[in-house]
Parts: sequence; C-alpha cells; structure tokens
Amino acid sequence: MTGDASSETASTTRNSLDRVAVCSRSFSGNTVLRAELLARYAKVTFNDAGRQLAGDALVEFLQGHDKAITALEVIDHSILSRLPELKVIGKYGVGLDMIDLAAMRAHGKRLGWTAGVNRRSVAELVIGSAISVLRHVPAAQREVLSGSWRQHVGGNLSGRTVGIVGCGHVGKDLVLLLQAFGCPILVNDILDFPDFYAAQGVEPVDLETLLRRSDIVTLHIPLDDSTRGLLDARRLAMLKPTAVLINTARGGLVDEAALKQMLLERRLAAAAFDVFAQEPPTDQELLGLPNFLATPHIGGSSQEAILAMGRAAIRGLDVNAIPGGGL
Repeated sequence: MTGDASSETASTTRNSLDRVAVCSRSFSGNTVLRAELLARYAKVTFNDAGRQLAGDALVEFLQGHDKAITALEVIDHSILSRLPELKVIGKYGVGLDMIDLAAMRAHGKRLGWTAGVNRRSVAELVIGSAISVLRHVPAAQREVLSGSWRQHVGGNLSGRTVGIVGCGHVGKDLVLLLQAFGCPILVNDILDFPDFYAAQGVEPVDLETLLRRSDIVTLHIPLDDSTRGLLDARRLAMLKPTAVLINTARGGLVDEAALKQMLLERRLAAAAFDVFAQEPPTDQELLGLPNFLATPHIGGSSQEAILAMGRAAIRGLDVNAIPGGGL
C-alpha cells in the first residue's frame, strides 16, 4: 500500500471487515507473515492443522471467506463455482499452473500475483545441485552412511557450458551467478532479450542446439500445454552422455520414465530434480539411483524467499494496489 497515514488507517479499517483464508502451510507456520497479515486483516483462518487441501476439503476451508492466499492448491471451475463469497486470491509463490485463469475470469475472481520474488532462492539451489551432482555428493554420502569410505573423482562447475531453458526472472538471476564460474552460457526462450544477452555475453540458441551443446541443462519455464513433456525421450537423447539435467521449475516438463532409463544406462551422467510430475514422487527406483539427486520442492523455500513470497501474497489481496497484478 502507498499513501499517507489517513489512507493507511482507512485501508486497515476496510480490510478488517474482510475474511481471509490462508491455505499455505508454510505461510501459516511463519510467525512473521502471520503477524503482518493479522496487522491488516482481523479475521484470518490459517491452515494450522497443516492439511494438504484439495477438492471438497479445499472448498470447505475456503467457504465463508472473502479473500484467500493459495500456494500449490488447485483452483479451477469446480472449486470456484462453489465459492460465491470469494473475491480475491493472493498467490503465494510464482507458478500459476495450479490456477485456472479462464475459470477465474468466468467467475469474476481477481488474482494478485507477483513474478520473480523467489528468483535468488531457486537460482542458488541450481548452483548447489549442479555442484553436488558434478562432485557425486549423493552417491558419496550414501556410501559413507553405509560404512564405505572412498574418494569420488568429480568435476568442477567452472568452465562448463550451461544451457538455460527459459530466461525469465530465475534464468536471468542464474546467468548473473554463473559469471563467477566462467561458464559459457546458452539460453533458449520464446522471448528475446538482446540487451541482456549482449551485456552478459549470453548466446541465444534454439532448444535442440542447446541440448546438444550444453554440459549442464537447467529448466526455468512454466508448465502449460506448450511445455508439458517438453523433454521427451527424443529430446533427452540429444543430451551428451556426460551432461547433467536440472529441473527446479515444474514437474511434467520431463519424461521421468525416459530419464530414469537414460540414467540407468549411463546415457546421461546425472540429474537433479526439485519438482516431479507427481509429488511426492513414487518411483523409488529413480529416487534411489546414485546419479540422481532429489529434493522435495524446496526451490523457493529459503527464509528470504518465503518472506518475499508471503509479502507479495498479502499485497495481492488488495489487487488494485498491484500494477498489472489483477485479472
């Protein structure tokens, strides 16, 4: 919010009449975000039970509320049609694939959303994951825990060609971090950012060229009809056998069965996934591979990112205060 003290007071008085439901478990468990939300809204229902809300349970939780903060909950026609009181959703996080935007428009609901607020958190996880698999950390740790003690000879991140699929907020931030490692960088994006590419010495290429030339491929694109299954068996086969694939974007972008077969047959050196088509994942064979690093969707879960995403979601409840943020 902006404005003088009187306008802030008026806003607080108005907001105190709205009933807010917070679906997100991590938001609900964050004492700072709870306090900041309660300072603006008097009537708030938090997900203190830590329930994973979906379907009827989600509708029941949201009923009787004017506004909501959602994270990974699926919001579609079947949900919105049963929530006539709900007016605004403030999005906690940057992905919009869980929200049916057409259904939001059809039901007259507004959406407050801010892009890129977790960019540094995700970009740093990519760096950490790349170094971990290049140095065989997952396999080495398992051996130490089992009583074995032997040195693994890995490789440096420095100097390796990194291919970034999607040069949006996270992709650009990753480019900046990679400068310290002296990595040649290839990017593929449906948009063109010539000034940024020139300033950072980045080479834009088509997707297949990126897959063939990169030592490390990292995904930073949304999941939609145009990207679902983007890296299928055919495109995965274009990767070098010495390459590493990292996905901290969205599950469903990669054919996980084809990926597992490539890792088993050593047609791909390693992979690190923070997101899966089904979460939590159930393919124990994939998760147990020594050249596979799995993390539980923690890309945006640094303390700093949680506060940034939470504050953006709070601002999103007053959608008119976010330029370009509403539907």
